[in-house]
Amino acid sequence: MIGFEANTVGFEALTVAGTAVGITAAQRVNANGAHVQVETADVRMRSDGTAPTATVGTLLRAGRSYWFAGAQPLTAMQFIRTGSVSATLNIHCFRG
Repeated sequence: MIGFEANTVGFEALTVAGTAVGITAAQRVNANGAHVQVETADVRMRSDGTAPTATVGTLLRAGRSYWFAGAQPLTAMQFIRTGSVSATLNIHCFRG
């Protein structure tokens, strides 16, 4: 990413199953951005404070990485798996 400078302030390997979960508060303290790598299975995400469902929310595909920036998405974002296989999200939280 051109023109982006950041310091890692937290990391979490988050298991995403059939109940919506968010980034652990301790990992996102002082963070205003996150890099999320999705492994094993697709997930859905919402960042408006409402829990996603297996069919409603932004689809994040397994094997891909995503960048999120801004204070609101980190505190409000939640994830849920789309099928019967749980996913792992490798999440680096940044301050920059």
